Amino acid sequence: MPGQNPQLAPGRPMPPQGQPMPPQGQPMPPQGQPMPPQGQPVVQGQPQQMRPAPGQPMQPQGQPMMQGQPMPGQPVMYAPPVQARVYAQPRFAPTVTQEMRIRAGMQAPQQVVTDTPWTGAVRKAQPETEPESTGNIVRLVAAILVLVGLVFGLIILAVLGGLSFGVRLFALIGLSAVPLIGIIAYVLWLDRWRPQPKLLLGICLLWGAVAAVILTLVFSIAGEIALVLAGFQGVPSLVGTVIQAPILEETMKTVLLLVIVLAARRYFEGPLDGLVYGALIGAGFAFTENILYLGGAWNEGQVEGLMELFVVRCLCAPLLHTTFSTAAGVSIGLAARKWAWWTTILMWLPGLLIGMTLHGLWNGSMVLLAFIDQEITHNEIVSRVGMIVLSLIYSAAWVTLSLILRRSERMHTQNMLGDYANSGWLTHAEVDMLGTWKGRKNGRDWAKSFPGGKEEMKTMIRTSGKLSTTRMRVLAGIGGEQERKIERAELKQFTDARERLLAASKQTVR
Repeated sequence: MPGQNPQLAPGRPMPPQGQPMPPQGQPMPPQGQPMPPQGQPVVQGQPQQMRPAPGQPMQPQGQPMMQGQPMPGQPVMYAPPVQARVYAQPRFAPTVTQEMRIRAGMQAPQQVVTDTPWTGAVRKAQPETEPESTGNIVRLVAAILVLVGLVFGLIILAVLGGLSFGVRLFALIGLSAVPLIGIIAYVLWLDRWRPQPKLLLGICLLWGAVAAVILTLVFSIAGEIALVLAGFQGVPSLVGTVIQAPILEETMKTVLLLVIVLAARRYFEGPLDGLVYGALIGAGFAFTENILYLGGAWNEGQVEGLMELFVVRCLCAPLLHTTFSTAAGVSIGLAARKWAWWTTILMWLPGLLIGMTLHGLWNGSMVLLAFIDQEITHNEIVSRVGMIVLSLIYSAAWVTLSLILRRSERMHTQNMLGDYANSGWLTHAEVDMLGTWKGRKNGRDWAKSFPGGKEEMKTMIRTSGKLSTTRMRVLAGIGGEQERKIERAELKQFTDARERLLAASKQTVR
């Protein structure tokens, strides 16, 4: 019709106010969607996608969106979300809520890992150097200095022991080492899932065997002198055995746990770590104490008494000090996994109190049983049976707790790695492999058939343990931006090892 707008053909709807009319022959876009650039058709029934500016490449098809704001100069594309999976919450670990995961949102990789095991593209834009490398060096130097000091103290104790026991000292060390070797072997077995630095384990063992013994003797003598100067006749024997000894010994032993969690919290991330550290401290303390008791009996010419004491202390009750020290380690570990640094100090106190109570209960029971034998039965049958029964109760409780915490640690690792699988960094098959003992074994068996594959698999397993610790710290808000840098560095280390392993497997197939 003359005068009619050529853009408005009969039956053609008007565009929304402020929106230009599409060219002739091109349909209107769905309501609420913007007009495409000139010359590009609107596809109805499909999600609208942003087109790159002229001269910019189109993002590859199927590549997922980055969570949060898009990278500068990079177009935003629609992509289906990664299929998420819910992982079971472990016991003895803080509950991780969806709100925590949203607050600590994880940026997805530029290309999601496929469901084929050991495959996937590697994200390259990651730091080349490990964050906190300077801090790690400082901690390493400090730990070495502490270790050297403890070794020096051990030499001094050995010299004093040689002066007191002569060549018999070697026999005493051999007898006292029997329970020590067994405890160390079991603790290292517990620590296999996510091994702690051997340097820290050695410091714990020597602290219990050297520093804790010396500090206990020094404070005990100082307390006796202070009481005498104040006009008292010292501490009564019963009070010293049931109250003073547990307070001094447990405090001197477990104060090292506070130093570790404050100076190297990354290596003290949960209750199993606390159990491992506390057990080694207690085992070291018992080792030196056994030498002193056995040497005293031998010096008195009581060979029969020496062997009886060896059976009682080293064979029937080997886990006492281990159990006492573990209580503080577990309580600190529960706080270290999620809460602020000052809560780890507060949580030392209930664990310390439990250790003191167990220690005092043991000493008091031994005094009571000895009194019954002396005054009623006139033999040692009651004290011996009572000691064995109480020791079995303590030992069974400690072993049961250690096994529960070991299983909980495995589930915690699987739960944390599940975040990476749900974000596309790992596959769920990889989480199943890295989160179970059987899966790890099968992975190592599979990888050892490729040149260098076994070492790459070990790197992946070791790094997965680090990632579980880092992810929990990110979720708990510990470490801030520095912790996210560490997470990115560990993700790069993991994906690089996976890429090398995949390359080796392809070369072998060819």
